Amino acid sequence: MLDSLPIILFNGVAYGTLLFLMAGGLSITLGLMGFANLAHGAFGMLGGYLLVTLMDRLGWPFPLAVCAAAILTGVAGMMAEQAVFRRFYRANELDQVLMTTAVIFMAVAGASFVWGQSQMPVRVPAYLNGTATLLGLTVTRYRLFLVAVGGLITAGLILAIEYTSFGAKVRAAVDNRRMTMSCGINVDRLFVLAFGLGTGLAGLGGALSVRLVGLSPLFPLQYLTYLMLVVVVGGLGSIGGTLAASLAVGVIDVGSKYFFPEAGSFVVYGLTAAFLLWRPRGLFPRASA
Repeated sequence: MLDSLPIILFNGVAYGTLLFLMAGGLSITLGLMGFANLAHGAFGMLGGYLLVTLMDRLGWPFPLAVCAAAILTGVAGMMAEQAVFRRFYRANELDQVLMTTAVIFMAVAGASFVWGQSQMPVRVPAYLNGTATLLGLTVTRYRLFLVAVGGLITAGLILAIEYTSFGAKVRAAVDNRRMTMSCGINVDRLFVLAFGLGTGLAGLGGALSVRLVGLSPLFPLQYLTYLMLVVVVGGLGSIGGTLAASLAVGVIDVGSKYFFPEAGSFVVYGLTAAFLLWRPRGLFPRASA
């Protein structure tokens, strides 16, 4: 059992990286923008289907298809923000939840119609297949690739949100939209860019997750709980907190399913409930929350 701990830890970190790539965008829309977007997983699903379509039908190579899936999902997110979501920014939380829940079921139905209900496999390049040795530990190359890419994306996202004027402007616009506009900042453009960044990250995470967790029209429903969980546990508006929660949930989920397969996801949900009873605002909540 002890011999399995290093590989479980590594696999958990790889899974947690995928969760963060998708939940990082939700942390932007829910935590920073104050918009309860339960449909965030639908954009992750879109990224996955775009990857499969670009590779299987158009013959694009995997790296190019992943980048294109993330960009196209971000563009789709910006279009959806302008057409639908921005109309609900000032609505109450119940209206936001009901609207985005409707979007989930529309996305599920649309994906079933276009791509069918069966699982969609994805082919990865030969250099991402097989195993590699890392510090004496034999790991799959694809998971190692996920951890490396996730690390770079994480660093860039934290710098962009926490240490640039962009993140400061988004937080200011959420806290006091009128005052922010009076400073000459185009809040509508700011929000559409933030929404595009969040959905683009979801599309990237969805595209990269196909290899490990599969892809079906139920993807937004299957991962809705996990995405909401890591954002709340990390603390609304905290990118670093979302990262820490994603890695913790990934390791706990992989470890619990290995050691207690009959318990399923109960261990994760039980520990989350206990943690939130202790710290209801999460690990690193925003000071203004």
